[in-house]
Amino acid sequence: MRYLILFKALLKQEFILMRRYLFNTIVSLIGIYIIFLLIFFGAHALGGGAPEFGATLDAIVVGFLVWTFALFAYSDLAHGMVREAQEGTLEQLYMSPVGFTWVSLFRIVSRFWVMLTFNIMLLVLMMATTGRWLHLDVVSLLPLIVLTLAGVHGMAFATGGLALVFKRVESFIGILQFAVVGLIAAPVGRFPLLRYLPLAEGNRLIRRVMAEGLSIFELPATDLLFLLANSVLWFGLGFLAFKLLVNVARDRGLLGHY
Repeated sequence: MRYLILFKALLKQEFILMRRYLFNTIVSLIGIYIIFLLIFFGAHALGGGAPEFGATLDAIVVGFLVWTFALFAYSDLAHGMVREAQEGTLEQLYMSPVGFTWVSLFRIVSRFWVMLTFNIMLLVLMMATTGRWLHLDVVSLLPLIVLTLAGVHGMAFATGGLALVFKRVESFIGILQFAVVGLIAAPVGRFPLLRYLPLAEGNRLIRRVMAEGLSIFELPATDLLFLLANSVLWFGLGFLAFKLLVNVARDRGLLGHY
């Protein structure tokens, strides 16, 4: 019961912050949309006349959508850790009756639903701009997105642990942004080994659902099982790194101050 109360409280907090700081929310949406416009018009200028440009455009829309999910997923936890440390509430969270790990985990889950709301609005804007109305099968897309982001959340936990120990990790998060772009753009079909990296396989399957109109039941079972195993592996590695780094931060007395 207390876990449900914790989840509801964190989810409520996320939506309250998004509404209270509405100007920042709107500016974030507009800023990410402008980045998409730059990519879209750049791609259109380079290959707009090519017959295969429609398929490329679908890939750009899907890839950009996955990138925004991943961007928020891996950076929010670390930024939240730093913010809690600056505000002096990090130690209180660590002393929570449910445990700091559960607080961090439910924060990620609650943030996911905020991201989902944000990205639905962004996706509608992108499809209206490009004129490419993709196949939106919620039953197929939601589990694929959750599995794809599970590996990214492993990265988020590892980055959050680094933030607890080193406090200033903005440069590292900035480098990860470029790494995430590379993972999304990875040519999995040409280089099968790349599918073992986080995001690559999930992005490919999401693109098949949205651009090709397939359902999750039409995707190969081996691909789905591979995505599940891959995401669990990367999430587990990131979570293990988080636990180790939390212990380091605790032993060094870094949880009570910035």
